Amino acid sequence: MKYIHYIIVTVAMLLVGTAQVGAQTDRNLIRQGNRAFKSQKWAVAETQYRKAISKNQKNPQAIYNLGCALMAQQKDSMAIQQFTNAAQLETNRLRRAASYHNMGVIMQNHREYAQAIEYYKMALRCNPQDNETRYNLALCKKLLKNNPQNKDKNKNNKDKNKDKNKKDQNKDKNKDNKDKNDDKNKNDKNKNKHKKNKNRK
Repeated sequence: MKYIHYIIVTVAMLLVGTAQVGAQTDRNLIRQGNRAFKSQKWAVAETQYRKAISKNQKNPQAIYNLGCALMAQQKDSMAIQQFTNAAQLETNRLRRAASYHNMGVIMQNHREYAQAIEYYKMALRCNPQDNETRYNLALCKKLLKNNPQNKDKNKNNKDKNKDKNKKDQNKDKNKDNKDKNDDKNKNDKNKNKHKKNKNRK
């Protein structure tokens, strides 16, 4: 009898242990992703972080780490989204600063210096002691000052949008005028038909 009881207890413990191993927490998945990230296996790390997020969508560390993995793979627009989400969810100011810093780095790499400056300022508001961010901010300001094309590019984009809006408005006005003229011409033709008919009688 003791033997049967011992077997039942052992089997029950094995089943519980197997269930715990199979049910990974978001923290375990983050750790696995971190190991892959350190080994420069960016895609594997991305997968682990996505699994962690599927377990806990409100985990800012998993979201931030996913952003880092995406950034390492040059998937910058997706990385920006993840860093933005992480910054919104993160309560720790230093970690939030890291998200803004990384967004600044991405914008700086794309030579979008004005946007990079804004992200670096946000990072410094969260962590005023960050010398690397302060350096990057000063560098972007200098690059923006020395590279007026970037300023002009932003200004030109705004001007192009204004010009496009004006052209669209002019097209609409021209179309309205054309419709009015067409209606007027139809009315004139109809009047002329009536006049012709009157003349024939």
